[in-house]
Amino acid sequence: MVQQYQSPVRVYKHPFEMVMAAYEKRFPTCDMIPVFVGCEILSDVENPDKSTHVVERRCKLNIDAPRFLKRMVGFEYIYFVQKNALNRKERSLKISAYNESFSSRVIVNETCQYTVHPDNPNWTCFEQSATMEIKSFFGFESSVEKLAMKQYAANIKKGKEIIEYYLNEIQAEGVTYIPTWAEENPHLVKSPTVGNSSASSNTLQEDLTEILFSANLCNSLINYTLLLKLAFSPVAVIISSTANLEEEYIEHNLGVLQPLEESKLIQLRKWLADTHNGKIPRDEHILRFLRSRDFHFEKSKEILCQSLSWRKQHQVDKILTNWSPPPLFEEYYIGGWHYHAIDSRPIYVLRLGQMDTKGLLKAAGEEQILKHVLYIMEQGLLKCREASIQKNKPMSSWTCIVDLEGLNMRHLWRPGVQALLRIIEVIEANYPETMSRLLIVRSPRVFPVLWTLISPFIDEKTSSKFMMYTGTDYMGAGGLVDYIPQEFIPEFLGGPCKCEIPDGGPVPKSLYKTEWEKGDGIALWEDTIYKSANVLKGAPHEVVVEVPERDGVITWDFDSLKGDVIFTLFHSNSQLGNYKISYIYVHIFLQPCGKSLQVIGKHMTLGKDYTLVESGIVCREGESVQGSHIARKAGSYVMQWKFHGNPPQSTSVQDVLYQVTHNPKSKVIYYHELLPSENFSYNHRGSMSSLESCQSAFSALSHVTGSSLTSFQSQLCSR
Repeated sequence: MVQQYQSPVRVYKHPFEMVMAAYEKRFPTCDMIPVFVGCEILSDVENPDKSTHVVERRCKLNIDAPRFLKRMVGFEYIYFVQKNALNRKERSLKISAYNESFSSRVIVNETCQYTVHPDNPNWTCFEQSATMEIKSFFGFESSVEKLAMKQYAANIKKGKEIIEYYLNEIQAEGVTYIPTWAEENPHLVKSPTVGNSSASSNTLQEDLTEILFSANLCNSLINYTLLLKLAFSPVAVIISSTANLEEEYIEHNLGVLQPLEESKLIQLRKWLADTHNGKIPRDEHILRFLRSRDFHFEKSKEILCQSLSWRKQHQVDKILTNWSPPPLFEEYYIGGWHYHAIDSRPIYVLRLGQMDTKGLLKAAGEEQILKHVLYIMEQGLLKCREASIQKNKPMSSWTCIVDLEGLNMRHLWRPGVQALLRIIEVIEANYPETMSRLLIVRSPRVFPVLWTLISPFIDEKTSSKFMMYTGTDYMGAGGLVDYIPQEFIPEFLGGPCKCEIPDGGPVPKSLYKTEWEKGDGIALWEDTIYKSANVLKGAPHEVVVEVPERDGVITWDFDSLKGDVIFTLFHSNSQLGNYKISYIYVHIFLQPCGKSLQVIGKHMTLGKDYTLVESGIVCREGESVQGSHIARKAGSYVMQWKFHGNPPQSTSVQDVLYQVTHNPKSKVIYYHELLPSENFSYNHRGSMSSLESCQSAFSALSHVTGSSLTSFQSQLCSR
């Protein structure tokens, strides 16, 4: 297993020469580096003008490992080889090191570099990268990695603290400036000399060559206890300057991260820069995906790449400028942004219990509903960035209040739950870690049923942020006041603040559609939960449902948006695949609004080729019908919607075409599903009861005709 680490760019706000002098102060002994025992010089080469100096040493460390492990492997000390290359002319120090001990079992390579800050010649940058590969370690591979992880996470910033300590000590001694190599050797360079130096600084400058061993040895010593304690995270070993992040930038703009978390952020950013033509998402966007997978690099990379592809394919980056919510949502989608929480995060309020979800789905379709949800999510990310700038602290998530007062079984009808699960799947995959907390208030008794249905599709980390309050117990200690300023609690929850969100109400059935516009861009879903069809006089619309085993449950939910229809369910006694299916394409003759499909041919005889299993139910214009049927036999079932009127006098092709172009038609939207028999007993009394209900407060389901309603209800009761 190979572990890798890449540090962010750590900036010392001191000249390069001062930083090198600080390293010298730590040696030959340093209480802050107790693991160093000694070393021997393997090679020492210095340029005559002292512009470069390369020294290689074999270093001895006394690692702080458990005694039983030392006895087990039979060692007391470990050795590594370090090569330091100081270029005083270019003002850089490069350190490379590798382990000598146990190199057949564990391979450690480290590279460190000190350079002048590209934007400020009086500052010094430090970068560090390393890899560790454990091939075999006496069966203690896992223990070695855990020890390494713990130790490295604790010590990764220790090197900077030591440098800062000695820099302060040097300045306390009165040394505030050390000349550069160019200033000491003006006859070797064309540029003029600049600056002054004191006697003490000259003394320090003469001794700078001794720093070859000491420069960055602290970091190497700390890191090379990694044979048992290295805590490298999987991050790229080499990162270009364009992909580096400064430590101060990370802390100020992204929050406090552990060294290993910093490392993985830099690696993923570097990988994206190399593979996405230099165009990469914002750092906070990358960080959210890392957090969602506990900073596991490969898992984070996989879901982030899938999400970036999804965003590009569906033009999600342009949704705030290229798409705007239809008037339907502005009036009936009861949600909106509402001030900010105690921690300054934006607040989104959603009154789900009062929303006509069924009406919205039938009037807009899930494509438009999903786009509206994505529009809200993108608004949230933008508001977080604005809040971060305004409050001068990193913020990448928001607070959401969901009011469930009014939630009942009408919200649990299967097409609605199906659409909800699909939306959750998209949000979970593409907007991880965007919810700081979700405050669910006034949850009714039916909520556990909904939660049982949707909770398996919600990530465990996300669901841990849900806080649920039943009844009126949401205002006291531990309630809303702990998260929302008192003056911003919405008035419908008993607070003083008016919430600027729509009042909502039932969506008029006149807004229901048989076809839903996709809008600009590529469709987010190729299929829709509700299908549409024209039911022509003399040309019924039929759908085949294949039931592989007996006792499967066929469910349906449909609306007649124009004209009256009769719905009937048949069972075929033969394989329908042996018969030619007849399509009548309506859009050839009329407006493009679908096609009529027939599977029961005129040569088929009722009672012989197919049998009636659910008698005809009349659905008047504007009505909704839901129901189910337990298939006592396996095989092919046919759902038929037939125009409610006198049948045609002739079934010739010419007469049918004439009727298509001249006769009236009905329009329906429908949904159907086949439930396995073992799941029906659970769903039948829960969500199925909502699917089969004939009336609801919102999108009120009109009464089916008396005899049909009695027959329909008796069928439900008999199951």
